[in-house]
Amino acid sequence: IINERVRNVFTMGSGVGPETIVKNDWLGVHDTVRVGPEIGIGWNLGKWLGESERIILIKSCIGNRSLGWDLLPPGSESFLYTDPETNQVWRYAGYGQSPARWEDGTEPEENGWYAGVQYDGDVQRVKQVLADLPSYYPGVTTDTEIEVAGFFFWQGEKDRYDTAHAERYQTNLINFIEQLRIDFEAPHSKFVMATLGQDKFDKLAMEGNDALIFSAQRAVPKMPQYSGNTFCVYSNNFYHGGHSSCHYQSNAETYMDVGQAMGKAMVNLLRGTRKLDPYS
Repeated sequence: IINERVRNVFTMGSGVGPETIVKNDWLGVHDTVRVGPEIGIGWNLGKWLGESERIILIKSCIGNRSLGWDLLPPGSESFLYTDPETNQVWRYAGYGQSPARWEDGTEPEENGWYAGVQYDGDVQRVKQVLADLPSYYPGVTTDTEIEVAGFFFWQGEKDRYDTAHAERYQTNLINFIEQLRIDFEAPHSKFVMATLGQDKFDKLAMEGNDALIFSAQRAVPKMPQYSGNTFCVYSNNFYHGGHSSCHYQSNAETYMDVGQAMGKAMVNLLRGTRKLDPYS
């Protein structure tokens, strides 16, 4: 056990389907097969935030999900995209629509999965944990006041495979941040994201959809409305091989180091300082 003040909860489900509580324990690496970024995140939150702070990390995610489709936040509108190779015009789904795309001018045929279904499910599962907090954090009661202080997001792999989604990534990321703050009634919450590990600043090493997503992730924190409340960790500094497509070969050092940087970045945002260097 690393910290008996930081609670580590992992809830998982596909779409809006039933949840599975994968983890409900004090922060640690005991009884685990793989290390996720939440270990490094929680270590730094527990180390640097006040001793009176009781912290719960709630992880809700599942693999093979894109921001442009599965995680598309409410309010996102449909849009047209012209395939540069075929000149075919596609209508891409807005939130709640199905399928992911269809030929412009035709009627879409729903396929049982809609844009944003994973966003809805993940939000729903986190809210279920918060509504029953005594079952997840020993010693708290239903009257305990809670604050949703921040969000962590390390994603982008699936959007790499669709140029329309990659080009739309910055718009969707902004909507994602804003909608999370609305859904959790946390307008002043902080947001920390990380780039894909294999992506480098070197333009010769990165092009196409990877570059579009990388640029969007780096650009959003520089926008005036996100200054001081949003941060993007350049995770290539902590990359120890593999690729996001294969979960970095489950390299525990990669996940721990990226998590450490994300945790430090969050502490800085919560404190309103730059005291901690995420890259040290």
